[in-house]
Amino acid sequence: MKAVHYSSNPQRPELARAIRRLERDVLRMGALVEQSFRLSHQALFARNLTAAEELPRLDKKIDRFYRQIESDCTAIMTLQAPTAQDLRCLSAFMQLVRDLERIGDYAEDLAEIAIKIFPYAPHSSMPDIEAMSLHAQSMLATSLKALGDLDEAGGRRLKRLDDTVDDAYDRVYQTLAQQRDVPGVVEPIVLLALAIRCLERMADHATNIGQRVAYIVTGQRS
Repeated sequence: MKAVHYSSNPQRPELARAIRRLERDVLRMGALVEQSFRLSHQALFARNLTAAEELPRLDKKIDRFYRQIESDCTAIMTLQAPTAQDLRCLSAFMQLVRDLERIGDYAEDLAEIAIKIFPYAPHSSMPDIEAMSLHAQSMLATSLKALGDLDEAGGRRLKRLDDTVDDAYDRVYQTLAQQRDVPGVVEPIVLLALAIRCLERMADHATNIGQRVAYIVTGQRS
């Protein structure tokens, strides 16, 4: 993924360099979040518990990026007197890294669900839930590409893509909630309900990232 080319004030080269470093760090954090999402998918749908065990280590890296980027944004705002355009970019970065951090947290939650659900036979809704996960991962990739290209239209397109995940969530939730005569314990049903909620929220945060990209470009909030 290429780095963002944000047009900062050429008369402030030090500030421009600081913002470019931030841009690179945001994209590096995004790559780690994509990796965590892929691992959680492997854990839940390929029943790969080794992948699940990788998530806590990866989440620590994501959290370090999050704290560092927030700190760097704050330092630039308070010490380098950024322009209004620069402030818009910095504030959007601070918001979207929070979205990335939350996606990473949900990926870790999915890995924990994968470990708990491992002893049970796969539920009939798993193919639909896997499709949700793949779509949400595609949304995350789309949001990061929009960020890398500063693509306003690509960022706004996330809202339409999110409707697919919302519809799938409603459909699968109804299937789980209306299931009757469940043999044995209900734990796997509860765990799958939690899993689809995680995926729905991950898609929402990817949508938020797209909206923040549009804000960087236009200065208008949707």
